[in-house]
Amino acid sequence: MSLSQGTRPAELRRGIDSVLAQQGVELDVVCVGNGWEPSGLPQGVRTLALPENRGIPAGRNAGAEVVDGDYVFFLDDDASIPSETFLRDAIGLFERDPSLGLVQPRVVDPTGAANPTRWIPRIRKGAADRSSAVFSVWEGAVVLPMDVYRAVGGWGAEYFYAHEGIELAWRVWDAGRRAWYAGDLVANHPAIDPARHREYYRLNARNRVWLARRNLPAVLRPLYVGSWAAIQVARWWRHPRRLATWFAGAREGWTTDCGPTRTIGWLTIGRMTAAGRPPVI
Repeated sequence: MSLSQGTRPAELRRGIDSVLAQQGVELDVVCVGNGWEPSGLPQGVRTLALPENRGIPAGRNAGAEVVDGDYVFFLDDDASIPSETFLRDAIGLFERDPSLGLVQPRVVDPTGAANPTRWIPRIRKGAADRSSAVFSVWEGAVVLPMDVYRAVGGWGAEYFYAHEGIELAWRVWDAGRRAWYAGDLVANHPAIDPARHREYYRLNARNRVWLARRNLPAVLRPLYVGSWAAIQVARWWRHPRRLATWFAGAREGWTTDCGPTRTIGWLTIGRMTAAGRPPVI
């Protein structure tokens, strides 16, 4: 499924065409209009118009509710998949390794621009084409078995924007599966700065705190938020306005309703730690 506000018609069409070109799979394609009535789409694409912009994760959830299939693929409206066997190859990963519960591909800017390292969701980035277990995901192109998606409760609608991919990966691990970065699968996306969003710094901080409150045992919450606060100070100590906005967002995260909680178990925390990343950093 694809999610759009209708502001990028050419990119949306490119992404949907790349899905319709997939070989070896049966497709049920839905475009969700987040505060927009989708139009001008290829024949065979179903549409779902939401009366207002509910935010990215809630829009994705709305689309997943109306598609049918054993797997669900989320594709942003400015992303596309260059290989016509992408979905077949992704499904093959799940079939060969039942421990997998989520797959994120390697992301490549199709213009040849440098690919941001943030697209590789691991601390030790290494080569972009190296596959590994991960504990967060770039949300623009993600594949899950439908039963896993339903078991984890979908995307965290309360976030609106930012960090919903971390929660999704954590909850996949808590469901007894693994989130996987597939370096041999490719999705295309332009290399743009996420800070272009006006409220990026505030939501980055607020949602970081919400992530801890919604998912971590109480004893780990200040450790997780504190480690990220230290990282922001190290990154932005020369940018006091950014830091002020970030800490204001963090304060908002502690004092506002974060939505329902679903604390991950200590066994999951142990599995994540053994796999390379305890959920305190």
